[in-house]
Amino acid sequence: MRTQNAPLIQLKDYTPPAYGIDHVSLRFQLEPENTVVTSTLTVRRKGGTELNAPLVLDGDELALVSAAIDGAALSPSDYKLTDETLSVLTVPTTDVFSLTLVTRLDPSANTKLMGLYRSNGVFCTQCEAEGFRRITFFPDRPDVLATYDVRLEADAETAPVLLSNGNPGAKGSLDNGRHFAEWHDPHPKPCYLFALVAGNLDAWRDDFTTASGRAVDLAIYVEPGKAELASFAMDALKRSMVWDEQVYGCEYDLDVFNIVAVSDFNMGAMENKGLNVFNDKYILASADLATDTDIMHIEAIVAHEYFHNWTGNRITCRDWFQL
Repeated sequence: MRTQNAPLIQLKDYTPPAYGIDHVSLRFQLEPENTVVTSTLTVRRKGGTELNAPLVLDGDELALVSAAIDGAALSPSDYKLTDETLSVLTVPTTDVFSLTLVTRLDPSANTKLMGLYRSNGVFCTQCEAEGFRRITFFPDRPDVLATYDVRLEADAETAPVLLSNGNPGAKGSLDNGRHFAEWHDPHPKPCYLFALVAGNLDAWRDDFTTASGRAVDLAIYVEPGKAELASFAMDALKRSMVWDEQVYGCEYDLDVFNIVAVSDFNMGAMENKGLNVFNDKYILASADLATDTDIMHIEAIVAHEYFHNWTGNRITCRDWFQL
């Protein structure tokens, strides 16, 4: 665990990244105390970057299992590992190459609720501002945008719902009572907008048709037995989608839009692309018990996070000073 103070970061010191990431392929073998993450990055050398410039990736409380470039395993002399970074010292001279990293995590022990954690039986992530580095080694900054493919594997009984960003792909059964689901996000995004949720959740479902005719499946996932309490939030979501079209001409651009509301979330809500995650107090409302203030908060926050689909997700900040 890091004990030193965080370094001072000043805007005048900003420099563009030496390497970009075109695509990220993630495989999560989810276990409560022993999750294995395999990350394959398509890395591109930026113009003007020296051939021998190291590739520096951020990391926080990660156990590195292995590393390979273009399928060839790296030896300890090929990289330098510290509490905060993984620096790949032996970098190919080609402009584009593949880096595969395997890390091991303990989601149940992650009481910071940053990165990947497990609480009340549900795997969940929170990556803004710098939580993705607690999942895998990565250039954890908002000016590195990539497309993502994600494969989630988990116990089918305790985690029947497997969610991530983007559009759903293949899903099916595995050995030993496990199952998998794949997700593809075609829109480049910074890693702080990555999201994963896996657990036993109920859903309140609806659908929406955009102005151009795209059919969108909507779902709000909540803890078991609470689905009907998400009905007002769903109505607020659909009205937000209409408003963004009518006022700004911004249509939703995926086939599904999911919200997950859990009781253990360290922010009010988070605008992860296609998979918003909320503290459930800003989603759940009983017609008999909710106050006007409760309803106003749900209305405002559901709309706020949905509007981020364009202003904040598709159009992103260059650095955290731009917040």
